Amino acid sequence: MIPVSPFSASRALAGAVPLQERGVLQRLFSTFANGWPGVGLLIQRLFIGIALLHSGIAQLKTPTSGLMIPEITGAVLGLFILLGLWTPLAATLVAAVELWIIVTGVANIWMSLTLAVFGATLAVIGPGAWSIDARLFGRKYIGS
Repeated sequence: MIPVSPFSASRALAGAVPLQERGVLQRLFSTFANGWPGVGLLIQRLFIGIALLHSGIAQLKTPTSGLMIPEITGAVLGLFILLGLWTPLAATLVAAVELWIIVTGVANIWMSLTLAVFGATLAVIGPGAWSIDARLFGRKYIGS
């Protein structure tokens, strides 16, 4: 019996579970990155989540008519990103919302562009091992 950490994603166990029984997120990502790549993804998620929450809270303090809906939407998505819950969907929506903010042209274009790029890369790479997604949809070790 090989002990497996709940945060590790072993390629040896990849064939142990039929594709039909894997979760939706497990089909998107072959592994949930752990180790240093997982730490990098955690830092990226923390950066994106905190930046989106900051923008949303700042928007509530000084409301601008054209920017209220996308900034509040971004703040809610920032919570999902911060927790690592439904990360591919949330990160894709973050990229779309930030592009919406860029097109309207009422905010800092460079910050919105940075968040859009980080959101798109996070949607492609995945949430990492230290996320709720990895707990819910990652590979499970079933001992005998």
